[in-house]
Amino acid sequence: MLWSYNRAMRRKAASAARGAGGLSPEFREEVGAGLAGGLSSYLSHLTSERGLSGNTLAAYRRDLQRYCVWLASQGLSGLVDVSASDIRSYLALVRQGLDGGRALAPASVARMLASVRGFHKFAATEVEFPDIDPAANIKAPSLSKRLPHALSIDAVRRLLEAAWTGDNPVALRDKALLELLYATGARVSEVTALDTDAFPPDHDKGDVLLINVIGKGNKERLVPVGSYAYEAVYDYLVRSRPVFLQNAKTNTHALFLNTRGQRLSRQSVWEIIQNAAARAELSEHISPHTLRHSFATHLLSGGADVRTVQELLGHASVTTTQIYTMVTRDTLREVYASSHPRAL
Repeated sequence: MLWSYNRAMRRKAASAARGAGGLSPEFREEVGAGLAGGLSSYLSHLTSERGLSGNTLAAYRRDLQRYCVWLASQGLSGLVDVSASDIRSYLALVRQGLDGGRALAPASVARMLASVRGFHKFAATEVEFPDIDPAANIKAPSLSKRLPHALSIDAVRRLLEAAWTGDNPVALRDKALLELLYATGARVSEVTALDTDAFPPDHDKGDVLLINVIGKGNKERLVPVGSYAYEAVYDYLVRSRPVFLQNAKTNTHALFLNTRGQRLSRQSVWEIIQNAAARAELSEHISPHTLRHSFATHLLSGGADVRTVQELLGHASVTTTQIYTMVTRDTLREVYASSHPRAL
């Protein structure tokens, strides 16, 4: 049975709309009307035309406010005054934190450049000066390809078991939460945005439940929920969520609640996972995204094709998914040594 989550979509859209603005009077005064007006128009464009999430919009706003402050400090009052040389100088400064902000790692510099490129492209095509884009030919710093960190199947089992601390409402919720993250490979923001109608009470337990999650750019995708996760969530809905709901000031349709009856936050999920990892005595770094990496890695190791995993993860490009197919040198040596007749 398929269920759409119109309430979640409306909530995300409203959050994004709030995130598009938010330029303080102090910032507008510091950078001037030209830069502030251009940035405000661009953020509104990202909200209405691109449908970006509130978190992504906040990242764009932070990056571009920092950029505009530096431009203003250089006496540049509008994007029409900016040259490619200015942008290269700025990127060199932010790498070392010499623009007044903190130093950025190469990946953060690449993200900053993407924000700046988008801002200038929008200005060139929509606002100030057609066909003149000083950021168009500036290349991002080269990044080393890092393999996503995935847990072993045994480590995942230990983590999920450690979420259970006894027959109480919090343990029921934490167990359901972690089971669902691993079962679906969904992002933490996608899981915390789910409402209760994702799990209809009349679902036939003999069938695999398919639910819609809303990912980046408000794109919906279907993900299956395995029997372990379904049973854990169903148990939570029956025995735990009503207890939390008694503490709510207003009624809510949110699937996962905190003890005050409010929608569980991403930060709370991070703390739940850290506590479970500590109880499981897992020394490696573990975050909500680690379960997503583990989901993809274990599917591919089990024989799933990369296109299917791409669809389940909600990646726009299969290139993003293919990084999970990369193997380490140790794995190559191990496979070669155990498989080739004349290896040893």
